[in-house]
Amino acid sequence: MDDIVKQALAKWPNVPHCYGWLGLDARGNWYMRDDRTQAQGSFAAAKGSMLRHEKLIDFIQRNYDHDDEGQWFFQNGPQRVYVELEAAPFVWRIADDKDFAVTAHTGQAPGGITGCLLDENGRLYLSTPLGLGLVHTQDVALAAEAVEQGLWTPQAVHADELPQRFGHVLSPAERRLASLSK
Repeated sequence: MDDIVKQALAKWPNVPHCYGWLGLDARGNWYMRDDRTQAQGSFAAAKGSMLRHEKLIDFIQRNYDHDDEGQWFFQNGPQRVYVELEAAPFVWRIADDKDFAVTAHTGQAPGGITGCLLDENGRLYLSTPLGLGLVHTQDVALAAEAVEQGLWTPQAVHADELPQRFGHVLSPAERRLASLSK
């Protein structure tokens, strides 16, 4: 986490959290979701405006983390901005090299591959010490080579089982609304 973010947290510790305003799609793109977009429904129904400002994206990715409940967020100074996830907390890119090196959409190395999962829609996920991530669509052919070489062995899984199995929340906004209505 950036030092400036840590300083802001210390200075303003009680800033309310923000829900529904930021999303991460299955290709590792970040989206801003204004009031109008949120009124159209879930992140799957209305993504919003894709962020293109490289320094903002880098700032988000350096300050991307999760809470104890598996909700992923961007720590924006003193405010925690919870992220709507299309598929998983990470999107993996695979290097076109003999080792099939994997990197998260955030630029982080995952610390090794602990599992390979294939869902009912043909989407390939890799579990790692960093967390669960979806293989980027442009890298599926490289992943297939790794599978053919016996480096990864896909196990069948249903996509809707992944959040509970790996402890992440796809929609903190929906979870918050459900808890408020109880």
